[in-house]
Amino acid sequence: MILVVFSSFLFAHSNKALAANDKLTELNRKIEEYQKEIDRLKNEANTLTNQVKQFDTQITLTSLEIEKTEEEIALLGGRIDELEISIESLASAFETRVVETYKMARLGTDIDILFTSSGLENAVSRFFYLKKAQEADRGLILKLQMAQNNYKKEKLDQEDLQKKLESKRLELDRQRKAKANLLELTKNDEKRYQQLLAAALAEIEAIQAIIAGKGTETEVGLVQVGDRIASIIPGASVCSSGGHLHFEVVKDGLHQNPSSFLSPKNVIWDNWPDSSFSFTGGWSWPINDPVRITQGYGMTHYAANLRYYGGAPHTGIDMVNNNDDYTVKAAVVGTLYRGSIGCRGGTLKYVHIKQNDSFDTYYLHVNY
Repeated sequence: MILVVFSSFLFAHSNKALAANDKLTELNRKIEEYQKEIDRLKNEANTLTNQVKQFDTQITLTSLEIEKTEEEIALLGGRIDELEISIESLASAFETRVVETYKMARLGTDIDILFTSSGLENAVSRFFYLKKAQEADRGLILKLQMAQNNYKKEKLDQEDLQKKLESKRLELDRQRKAKANLLELTKNDEKRYQQLLAAALAEIEAIQAIIAGKGTETEVGLVQVGDRIASIIPGASVCSSGGHLHFEVVKDGLHQNPSSFLSPKNVIWDNWPDSSFSFTGGWSWPINDPVRITQGYGMTHYAANLRYYGGAPHTGIDMVNNNDDYTVKAAVVGTLYRGSIGCRGGTLKYVHIKQNDSFDTYYLHVNY
């Protein structure tokens, strides 16, 4: 009876598995198609229309990946059910074998089997069956162990897929928010988008010029950690679409990731993938709590998704105090300089602290 039920289950599940595999094949085809479309769009002109298309295509791609993961979980769930029935069937069969083997042991000899059987045909059947009982027992134990090991592995795979599914759902939510952020920022206006791009590119060029020593600087004197050195300009300013502090760390003329130097802190993140790193250093923070990061370091939302810097990474960290405290403090001990440089027809103000260990910290979009 067990084998009949098991066989019926296998037949039903094999049909479902075939259908699921066909669906997975189709999903993989669509995923590949949308990935190619994203690559194509990335090579086209950097316009607002193109960026919106990229977001829409990426959102569709992530939705397909979610659907694929759900199908894989369902398929795996079927295999796990199959293994559970297999384990039950093998355990039941093994129990029967144990009983028969026990009976054989009690009978003693092959002659006893002949005398305790109802007829010759029955005796021969019992003889061959019981002779193979020990061998069958060993085979069942092996199959049972394999089924149990496979069950454990499939359960672990199921847990991994569930984690992947949750991660993809979060990614989809971030992508939708990023698209909404773009449309809000640009007011869905191509001209405004191009202005934002131009301002971002000009800012990066100004930062490179400052680091190269082309800014006009005046020495102020020695400052200690935590000393007030400037204040954030509250609203939009030269080469900045909104009030924020751009914090830059440079060593021997090379950009460094500020997160490696700023002390650990819980912060508010505006965008993903900006929040893909943590703070691991020992430096004091240049603004008071609560800190909100409007843009991280490297291939940020603005750098990667909106291509603000022409494919280049963001070289510092942009931050604000979430309670509108505009105070800017020295993150390190060193000599303070007040500086300025031209940027898109205006003057970009910054302060610069030079340390004795080849490090320089820069604080942009400030008043002093």
